[in-house]
Amino acid sequence: MSRYRPPAAPASKYITPEGAARLQQELHQLWQVERPQVTLAVAAAAAQGDRSENAEYTYGKKRLHEILRRVRFLRKRLEGMTIVDAHAPGARRDTRRVYFGAWVLIEDAAGARRWHRIVGPDEFDMADDYLSMDSPLGRALLRRAQGDELVLDLPAGPRVLTIVEVRYGARPEAP
Repeated sequence: MSRYRPPAAPASKYITPEGAARLQQELHQLWQVERPQVTLAVAAAAAQGDRSENAEYTYGKKRLHEILRRVRFLRKRLEGMTIVDAHAPGARRDTRRVYFGAWVLIEDAAGARRWHRIVGPDEFDMADDYLSMDSPLGRALLRRAQGDELVLDLPAGPRVLTIVEVRYGARPEAP
């Protein structure tokens, strides 16, 4: 039996201005604040002598490697990103259709309604109602119009959803 796993499909390279700012802030925090502090702590632990049984030194080095790994990831990820500002004046789009950055009010067959915002894969964890454009529901919603019905095939069976409203701009009030 082989350990080979096919590489994961690359995530979409789109991000909102808010998401890009959050990633830039995390990169700054790691590189300019945490890394210097951890480096000083490791140097102080190394100065104590025997490093083989020095827990502060060992865990400090591990934390430093974690920081550097995350910094490399963030720099590489931010390098190829396309920042899409759905709020920009003059952004040409049919405001009744769902595109990146849109707020979508969805109603299920039971009548429950919920707002979702279509965002990039690097920022869907910013809020409960953010939905990655690479997720099955996100892919199903893109380019659909207000009033469209869509059927999602779920393990529990098909689920019918209706797009009640599409908005661009600030977060709408709860339905």
